[in-house]
Amino acid sequence: MADNLLIVESPSKAKTLKKYLGKDFEILASYGHVRGLVRKDGSVDVDHDFAMKYQVIPKNAKHVDAIVSAVKAAKNVYLATDPDREGEAISWHLLEILKGKKALGEKLVKRVVFHEITESAVKAAVAHPRDVDSHLVNAQQARSALDYLVGFNLSPLLWRKVRSGLSAGRVQSPALRLICEREREIRAFTAQEYWTVHLDSHKGKQKFGARLNEWRGKKLEQFDVPNEATQAEILAAIEGQPATVLNVEKKRKNRNPAAPFTTSTMQQEAVRKLGMTTDRTMRTAQQLYEGIALGDGTTGLITYMRTDSVALANEAVAEIREYIGNTFDAESLPASPPVYKSKAKNAQEAHEAIRPTSILRTPESVKAFLSAEQYKLYEMIWKRTLASQMSAARFDTTGVDIGVGEAVFRASGQVLVFAGFLAVYEEDVDDAEDEDNAKLPPLEAGEAVPVDKLYGEQHFTQPPPRYSEASLVKALEEFGIGRPSTYASIISTLKDREYVILDKKRFLPTDTGEVVNKFLTEHFAQYVDYQFTSKLEDKLDEISNGERDWIPVMEEFWKGFSEQVEEKKALKRSEVTHEALDEACPKCGKQLTIRLGKRGRFIGCSGYPECDYTRDLNETAEQRAEAEAEAPQVIEGRVCPLDGGQLVVKSGRYGKFIGCANYPKCKHIEPLEKPKDTGVTCPQCKVGTLTERKSRYGKLFYSCNTYPKCTYATWNPPIAETCPQCKWPVLTLKTTKRRGLEKVCPQKECGYSVVVKTPEQLAAEGGGEG
Repeated sequence: MADNLLIVESPSKAKTLKKYLGKDFEILASYGHVRGLVRKDGSVDVDHDFAMKYQVIPKNAKHVDAIVSAVKAAKNVYLATDPDREGEAISWHLLEILKGKKALGEKLVKRVVFHEITESAVKAAVAHPRDVDSHLVNAQQARSALDYLVGFNLSPLLWRKVRSGLSAGRVQSPALRLICEREREIRAFTAQEYWTVHLDSHKGKQKFGARLNEWRGKKLEQFDVPNEATQAEILAAIEGQPATVLNVEKKRKNRNPAAPFTTSTMQQEAVRKLGMTTDRTMRTAQQLYEGIALGDGTTGLITYMRTDSVALANEAVAEIREYIGNTFDAESLPASPPVYKSKAKNAQEAHEAIRPTSILRTPESVKAFLSAEQYKLYEMIWKRTLASQMSAARFDTTGVDIGVGEAVFRASGQVLVFAGFLAVYEEDVDDAEDEDNAKLPPLEAGEAVPVDKLYGEQHFTQPPPRYSEASLVKALEEFGIGRPSTYASIISTLKDREYVILDKKRFLPTDTGEVVNKFLTEHFAQYVDYQFTSKLEDKLDEISNGERDWIPVMEEFWKGFSEQVEEKKALKRSEVTHEALDEACPKCGKQLTIRLGKRGRFIGCSGYPECDYTRDLNETAEQRAEAEAEAPQVIEGRVCPLDGGQLVVKSGRYGKFIGCANYPKCKHIEPLEKPKDTGVTCPQCKVGTLTERKSRYGKLFYSCNTYPKCTYATWNPPIAETCPQCKWPVLTLKTTKRRGLEKVCPQKECGYSVVVKTPEQLAAEGGGEG
């Protein structure tokens, strides 16, 4: 046993560090968090300075035991968990466990921090250890306590007032509010018509276009040509008149490179450029940080990926500038290094931006050792870092005013004259407007140009776009909701809880999500307020800096929050899930309400159960009239298996289905079309067979036909083959772009998979991702 023990979070990181520190060091991994709050009410004692009850996380107990044994045998112990608040808290938890197990004695226990896993950085960190930072630990404890108190008090309230199994979170709830508010904006949006007027011309063989900019001495605004009649009047007034160049304006325009990546900007660009989710981006970045086995051993390829700093170390800048000087022309290297300042709210700039550990390690030089996703992400980080230290791109821009009668048309274009950083990297943006990059012919004031065509174009204003993962991360950062390390988990939680779905890569709130948001914004407005959330993050930052004590922050929060929770317990469920409409029930005359059911929101009579009138929330008046005129279709030769009533065809939110005519007394329903039976015996109950069905969002899945007696289900098509690894009686077929068609064991803990057809074979057959 070595005298020195160094403890990290990840086993892959341990392998990398072992190479650098040699036989004098034993390196063990905690496998992430070692302790968590006991998952029951009272784990945060609000009456005794918010004392917290922790327990060792069961799945990591064996790793903790191994660490305790190793500490007893070591002379020096170094805690080298990740360099952020969470990592600091893990080190503190390890220390508390070791004290509790009396494993320390007189041993030296120190905290070691490094932001890149390279030999020089690791050895320098070990040579300069420090104590565990109590301020960072307190900030993380306060965050954990806040999240616990919100979750354990709001979630049960949601179960009672909305539906069981729901949850509310301190940062997930404001994020849900963003998505729901955007959806309301889209629904309330009314398109407005406007027109633009255009001139097509040419000089020699080069064609160009211009747009009406002034009319009768007035510069035109967006809605100054509101309809077809107005544009027709303008065209009639200038028809047949000559066109003359009034003015030519030439300028030199510079475009500066984007700053190196922060966690937020890396996630945004990975979504836009690479099509990766925020969660996958962070997992892939973690792999690049912890170390990749290259030809000469395991090496960390990037610096720590949880940061909101845009600064680069002086040594890194010097290496990048030398690389630019040796690789590009002299003009590509600016006289002095560009300096960037973070635009993020609550930015903490003690760390570096995300960068390659060495710019000399080009993407091509490591490509053979990386997976496809690792390579794409590393290449993007490498290029962005390199480009950030290069010269600005230069454009020649030209603006030409052309007079036709009382109209002035404007033609503009720009030509790239020096690429600068654009030779390496260009940042993507969400919902960008097209720039006019057309090249105009040489024109001079007073010159006559031909009028090839005069015409108008109709336009309509567009509603604000729904959030993509990239634009939601950007909004979370701008509002100061959460920290860089939490964005991916916020998004995952919203999707996992089915509060939102992704439709064409844009977030759409579900009915449940909208009801939960309505409840929180109406009854807990302060706690989903963007400013409140941001100010709380500011206070956590002040705690981590030692500027504020954490207990008064908790007391201030808990006093108002607990009072509000108690007050809202008196709410009736109908006050939360029902929304009154200014419309009478066509069946009994009572008021109609929007209600939340098992299959989403619908319109129903407030007189239920005496009146059973319901209809789809989005049903039009025409559809309603058709449904009312259509007589119920009776299923001949069959009766309801529950009460013997007549079975009829009904229409619901997700189309037609078979139901009992005695509804709501009898709630028997079944699909109109018989589900496709795969013939594969259910591996769970071994009685039913797996049938193909559709989820509420149209996605295929396979479940036991004895449901609800048996609840077994799987997303991928099942086949009647036993897993050779764990002996589970069913395998499934999974198709991905990366691996092609493979047989996969549906048991997550097993992990068995074997490729049946490669992506190339599928492409040859015309197959795609399933």
